[in-house]
Amino acid sequence: MDKSTIRREMRAQRRAMSPHETRAAALRLLRLAQRHRLLHFRRIGFYLPMGEEIDLIPLLNAALWLKRACYLPVIPKRGARRMWFSRIGARNAWYQNRFGIFEHAARERRRARQLDVLFMPLVAFDAHGNRLGMGGGYYDTSLAYLRTRRVFRKPKLIGVAYDFQRVATLPNEPWDVPLDAVLTDRALYRFRKEN
Repeated sequence: MDKSTIRREMRAQRRAMSPHETRAAALRLLRLAQRHRLLHFRRIGFYLPMGEEIDLIPLLNAALWLKRACYLPVIPKRGARRMWFSRIGARNAWYQNRFGIFEHAARERRRARQLDVLFMPLVAFDAHGNRLGMGGGYYDTSLAYLRTRRVFRKPKLIGVAYDFQRVATLPNEPWDVPLDAVLTDRALYRFRKEN
């Protein structure tokens, strides 16, 4: 299947879920993350779920409760593709970017390479750690440096999805940056040996 077909089918499956199913999945995801010690990192990148994406808010709240430095992506202005990640704080002013995604104005901003782990949204993933996103290319551009790194690979890239978003294989482009793992509501899939 081509990417647009996969995106359409996966999004339809996510929309078909009831509110009860989505809440239960978010709590299972949190328990799995805790069991696998995914919140032991110091600087953690998150995202705010949009539409039918799996709810990452319980995981984000748990990290904040543990006093981790938590960051959210900031989409650059038109033209630029590399994202910044701003630290969540008590006095941040929130606003909506041009895509309708909530961001916050924070003094402390970092590039992806300064984070320890980054939880990333996805539409589908395969057994090789390939990720299909929404097609904007912001994560791939921001993480392009990882394609040439063999050691000191930071951040660890963890996709977040419902378990049914796993497919046999995805089309792979030269600019795609593979994931280290995917955390779903049912399992943690690891794709490459941890450094």
